[in-house]
Amino acid sequence: MSFLQDPSFVTMGMWSIGAGAIGAAALALLLANTDIFLPKPQRATLDYLEDIDLKTLEKEPKTFKAKALWEKTGAVIMAVRRPGCFLCREEAADLSSLKPRLDELGVPLYAVVKEQVKNEVKDFQPYFKGEIFLDEEKKFYGPQRRKMMFMGFVRLGVWYNFFRARSGGFSGNLEGEGFVLGGVFVVGPGKQGILLEHREKEFGDKVNPVSVLEAVRKIKPHTSASEKK
Repeated sequence: MSFLQDPSFVTMGMWSIGAGAIGAAALALLLANTDIFLPKPQRATLDYLEDIDLKTLEKEPKTFKAKALWEKTGAVIMAVRRPGCFLCREEAADLSSLKPRLDELGVPLYAVVKEQVKNEVKDFQPYFKGEIFLDEEKKFYGPQRRKMMFMGFVRLGVWYNFFRARSGGFSGNLEGEGFVLGGVFVVGPGKQGILLEHREKEFGDKVNPVSVLEAVRKIKPHTSASEKK
């Protein structure tokens, strides 16, 4: 056992352990930046969305079915991950830049939030040019809710999104729940269905505004049953 007393043997052992740890960390970092461990979204159906209960944000809130948002005109709907998040505010501003064109096409812009925390929704409104409603049961974040926890902070895409939003002048806070991922929907009137469903795969994975407009242009005028007769 005299070799255990050899300093070179001990040094080699420590180097091997260190190299192994570095290799394991590098592999973990590599895997964290692939989509292997990302939660897979379950696509929503029109029937699922139509039956969601939403509330107005008035002092005396009114409850209504979500289908009222798009039943006659279609709609663009943002499911906000967290109103105080600067990444969400960036996406809200992008969608709001489409508002003049959406108005021309007669398609409203809406958002839903999971919770009301302090003045978070009020502070979000300067970035979002549409009505905002409360989805207490977080149904717009389903059918299968997906979360991104601390793995998000080792993803290069997330850091790129951080720098992009900061460079754009967006800021925020840490108030409220921000791990349940959001998304954006374009829904046609009547039974035309879901024309676009963007599910946030990581923090700051915002929808492409061009894709939103392309989906909106597919919306067909709604014809009621009486008009068909």
